Formats: sequence, C-alpha cells, structure tokens
Amino acid sequence: MKPKDNSSNGRHKKQLVVICLSLVVIGFGTFIFVLMGRHPERAWQAYLINFLLWSAIAQGGLLFSAIMHITNARWSEPLSNLAESFTAFFPVSFVLFLFLFLGTKHLFPWLHQDLHGKEVWLNIPFLFSRDFIGLLILYGLGFAYLYHALWRKLDRSISRGKIRKLLYKWWDRSILDTEKCNRRMTVFAILYILAYALILSLIGYDLIMSMDPHWYSTLFGAYTFVKAFYIGLGGLIIFASILHLYPKIEFTLKPSQFHDIGKLFFAFCLVWADFFYVQLVVIWYGNIPEETAYVIERTMAAPWSSLAWFIFIICFIIPFLILLSKKVKTKPWFMSVLCAIVIMGIWLEHLLLLGPALHHNVSTLPLGLSDGLIFLGFLGLIALAVTFFLSLFPELLRVKEGEVI
Repeated sequence: MKPKDNSSNGRHKKQLVVICLSLVVIGFGTFIFVLMGRHPERAWQAYLINFLLWSAIAQGGLLFSAIMHITNARWSEPLSNLAESFTAFFPVSFVLFLFLFLGTKHLFPWLHQDLHGKEVWLNIPFLFSRDFIGLLILYGLGFAYLYHALWRKLDRSISRGKIRKLLYKWWDRSILDTEKCNRRMTVFAILYILAYALILSLIGYDLIMSMDPHWYSTLFGAYTFVKAFYIGLGGLIIFASILHLYPKIEFTLKPSQFHDIGKLFFAFCLVWADFFYVQLVVIWYGNIPEETAYVIERTMAAPWSSLAWFIFIICFIIPFLILLSKKVKTKPWFMSVLCAIVIMGIWLEHLLLLGPALHHNVSTLPLGLSDGLIFLGFLGLIALAVTFFLSLFPELLRVKEGEVI
C-alpha cells in the first residue's frame, strides 16, 4: 500500500496546478504571438491539430469505460475510473471548437474555390452548425453516462459527504435503485458508442477530409474514430502509469491489468494500420485521379513523403514489434514512453493530412518551436481538467480490481 500524506498530497497538487497553468499560458501565449505575426495560418494550423488530437484522446478514453461497462469487465474498474475523468475535458473541447470559427479564413482553403455543387454541404454556417450539434450530442451523452456511473459508485462509497454536498441539487432520486441506475448507465453507454462512431466520422469529414474538397474516402470516418480510440488508450495508459509509479498517490494496478490494456492498445495498433492499408489499397486499385493525387502528394512528394514514412514507422512498425512481447506490456514506464511516441506520431499524422492543403509548394515542413509550445498548452488544459475532476472524486483512485466503490 502506498503511503498517504494529505498535506504532502495537497502541496504536490498545487505544484501540479501551477505547472499546468504555466503550460497553458505558454501555449496560448505562443498561439497569440504567432497569430499576430506574418503567418497567422500557422497558428490556426497548430490550434486545429491540437484540438483534434486532445479531443480524440478524451473521447476515446471515455469510450474505454463505456465498452468495459457493457462487457461487464471487472478487471478494468480502476482504469475505467481514470477513463471517466477524461470527460472533464469535454466542456473545454467544446469551447475550443467554438473558437475555431474565428480562424475559418485560414483553415478552410475551399472558401474561394469552385466546389462543383458541393457548396450545399461545404459552407461555413452549415458546417459549424452540424458539428456544433454533433459535439453537443456526443458530450451530452458522455456526461449522462458519467452521471449514472458516479451515482452507482457513490451509492456504495464510504466517504460520500463531500460529493453529496457538491452534486446534491442535481441528483435524480428516481435512480436511487442501483439496478435501475445500472440499466440506465448501460443505455447511455450504448448511445455514447453509437454517437462516438457517427460524430467522429462527421468531424473527420468536416475538419480534415474537407480541406481537400475534391478528395473523398468512404473509409475516412471509420479511420478517424478508430484512430481516436487508439490514442485514447495510449493517453489512458500514460495516465495510469504516472499514477501507479507516483508513490504519494493511492493508485496501483496489477501487472495483469497493464498487460490487458496493453493487449487492447496492441490490437488497435493493428486495426489502425488495417484501416490505413485498406483505404490506400482501394484508392490504388480505383486509380481515380482525384483520389490518387491526394495520396501521391502525401507519400511520394517532398517534403511530405519522409514524414509519411516516419509516421508509419513510429505509429505501427515500432509498436507492433515491441508489443509482441508479453513482458513489455506489464512495464508501466516502458508502455507510457511507447504510448507517448504513438501520440506524437498521430499528431504528426494530422499535420500530414492537413499540411499540404494549407501550405502549397513548400520545400520544408511547416513545423517549428511554436507548434511544440502550443501542443504543451493543450496538454496543460487537459491535465488541469482531469486534475480538477479527480480532486472532486478522489475515491475513484482508491478502487481495486473487482471492486465497485
């Protein structure tokens, strides 16, 4: 059992909050600085990439909890609690999406193009309206699922006073019955999974694929939500590893639990690569100029070709070879490093998908120090949101395998 020291924990929590706030200030200060410079499009490019990345991690993280609940996987209870804490980033993600509207002239190159009849779908009011409604539904279902999950855990909690005082006004007395609460939780889990697939497909079409309006892929939506779950699992493994290795926090996982989630991460590494391959094969086999030009520019033309191979190596080849080992999956420090590498690879993959449409005829990658600093700003935001959530519900960190608090 890890030692418990409340005064030390409070001090370390304040230090963590200060660090996260510093990252947020640095990141968004950099965003404003670049925005006011000669190339504001670079600021909005970094903003969009980070919005997509960190929102996907939060959305995919909660999906893990929903799937584990539906399958009644008892081994995953501590990990599900951590996954549910990612929901705290949903309101932040929603506000960040609204701010994208301010950068429309820098983000959507099709604004001044002949879209050959696609104007019905690709216009700013309709695009933001449907994505606004979609995210509202997705995040609303996520919070409904979380609401019932907390009720189920609160009902058996020993120290429930603080939570009751905070949320008492919003409790629904009709779900005091644990079985009824569990059934509702299952319904919202299923609805969240369905909304996750549909709305992340929509986001992928609108905010990524539409940047090149003359290219389309019917597999791109599925590729988008599979990728989100892949990095959501990666973010969850990193978070669980940090808490497990930190001696001042009462959170521990068994090697078998790290192994199980490591197997899931390995599986979706393969699924992500499979969707990538299937999408590529269909385009190659069809040999339609509108489709092949998109792929050729990103895989065979400089400077994007070297980036494409680098992404494929660090997001699939390296994880595939390493995760064949059972022992590696039980090493939290090693898994956290590997997952961090994959997440960075997916960040670069977003750059590969968006960059050629936003930067034409470039000889070098549009990548610099400012992109890294803005990345840290978004990291600080999600860390603050998760820290705030777990400070309200510290009991979630103390659950053991097979228990429901």
